[in-house]
Amino acid sequence: MFGIGMPEMLLILAVALIVIGPKKLPDLAKSLGRAFAEFRRATTEIKESLEIEDDDLKDIKTTFDDMRDELKEAVDITADMTPKDQSDAIADETEEETRPANKKSEGPLIDG
Repeated sequence: MFGIGMPEMLLILAVALIVIGPKKLPDLAKSLGRAFAEFRRATTEIKESLEIEDDDLKDIKTTFDDMRDELKEAVDITADMTPKDQSDAIADETEEETRPANKKSEGPLIDG
């Protein structure tokens, strides 16, 4: 424990007993024990909060990695296309995005 052996510990206790006195030494030991327990409790809480933050950051990193992979795949696909094929693909995607979901094709509407 901190490189302190039994002889050093006894010397520290003897000096503390002389300086503080036998009446106040138990109270001091009790307060030090409570302080160390509170410090340990606070340290544990900080570790737990950091672990939670680390999990959140891992989730965010996974999301960004997935997005990067999808974008890379899309760029690789379009890089293999000719410029004409690229413009046709963009036009098809734009048309699909603007078409209403419940209609399969755009045609004249016939009223009853």
